[in-house]
Amino acid sequence: MATVKFAIPKGSIEDATFKILEEAWQTVRGRGRTYRVKLSDPEIEVKILRPQEIPTYVQEGFYDIGITGKDWIVEASADVRILLDLEYGQVDQVVAIPENFEYNNLTELIEGFAKQKRTLRISSEYLTTTSARIRSNKSYQKYYGDIRPMIITPWMRIGENKMVEIFLSFGATEAKPPEDVDAICDITETGTTLVQNNLKLIETLDHSSAQLIANKNSLEDKIKAEKIADILALIKGVVEARKKLHIFVNVKEENLQKLLDSLPALKRPTISKLSEEGWFGVNTVIDKNEFIKIVPKLREIAQGLVVMQPKQILPLEELKQVMNQ
Repeated sequence: MATVKFAIPKGSIEDATFKILEEAWQTVRGRGRTYRVKLSDPEIEVKILRPQEIPTYVQEGFYDIGITGKDWIVEASADVRILLDLEYGQVDQVVAIPENFEYNNLTELIEGFAKQKRTLRISSEYLTTTSARIRSNKSYQKYYGDIRPMIITPWMRIGENKMVEIFLSFGATEAKPPEDVDAICDITETGTTLVQNNLKLIETLDHSSAQLIANKNSLEDKIKAEKIADILALIKGVVEARKKLHIFVNVKEENLQKLLDSLPALKRPTISKLSEEGWFGVNTVIDKNEFIKIVPKLREIAQGLVVMQPKQILPLEELKQVMNQ
């Protein structure tokens, strides 16, 4: 019987999620044939779900941990522990309008429609987030006070303000203006799809990326918490390794200190005497973005440089702190 139930997302971040699982575990089976995925660890039961559902299902204890976007955690107001930013699925949550509209931001958009006594229609998959950001806008408060925008779905209507209507979108949100709605609140990675649909971005509301989340009660269960700690260690090991390089350098003794002074290390480099008198081998882990900076120095004082991409780097002390929060 599985110790931990793990929900992973279908859709736009599915490929990146499977890639990180494949790097963290030796075996990942089941993709493409079933919604149930098998890892090399039989104590972890994995199921593919829609990312919109995962925050609530983890909060309610259907699953002990999950991967989903920060945008859906906020939208669901989910009471979960965020264990780790996975640093993929990077998108911005934005407001966009037809490119021929003259408004430059959300404040101007709301004010313009209010002055004309026109109903502002907005389409979004993010009903809670969109409503909250509109209500907090200074133009909205000026013209409408504290009353809630009208949220409209096929099965319900919530809110009192019929002058600002938020329609639930089931996808292809960018295709709806200008005929069906006046604006959209959606996510974008590059903005290309907005431009292709004759839309312009007028405001960025938030930034989102994939997150590893956990049920708070599961973290209080000693057995589950131990397995969750293992999962966190393996996944964080991959996230950290993607940002690092492992380098091996041979250097003469007279240049050893110069080399050490130029190397930013994870802790401190490992130094070994080589078989040839007066030579040392140095190996260490550095940030990828530091490598280009130190290449000139390495060319000057070192020989036999080997650069490798590590598979996993596990900052074990940091992981203990995360689990003990």
